[in-house]
Amino acid sequence: MQRPVRRLRHDRSGTAAIEFAILTPVFLLLLTGMLAYGIYFGAAHSVQQLAADAARTAIAGLNETERNSLVASYLEQNAGDYPLLNPARLAHTIGDSSADPAQYVVRLSYDATDLPIWNLYPPLPLPGKTIAHGATIRRGGL
Repeated sequence: MQRPVRRLRHDRSGTAAIEFAILTPVFLLLLTGMLAYGIYFGAAHSVQQLAADAARTAIAGLNETERNSLVASYLEQNAGDYPLLNPARLAHTIGDSSADPAQYVVRLSYDATDLPIWNLYPPLPLPGKTIAHGATIRRGGL
């Protein structure tokens, strides 16, 4: 009886299968989390880049009405160019700064509820479902 037990104790033929069974779920969870967070951070970067580009567009306007028109038109035409953004979920606030009239402010808010990050395991720490970024640019000539 001792001989089969001793032989079984030294047998290593199933070690790889057991390690694979233990580590695969952990690896898949990490991989899925990296992909989901990567998509979220990509969308956040897209919102920030869109806000900065829209603020730069405001420089061409001669007055606040023209600046607002240029920026609103830019946002409408270019928000769809970012593959991670749905233009229908993008809201904006634009206009001259109330604190400093020599600055123009673009604030964007994106409803990120469509992104796959919300399908992750609930106990994981998740970011907010609204991505908000803004950009301020100094108007020339003042």
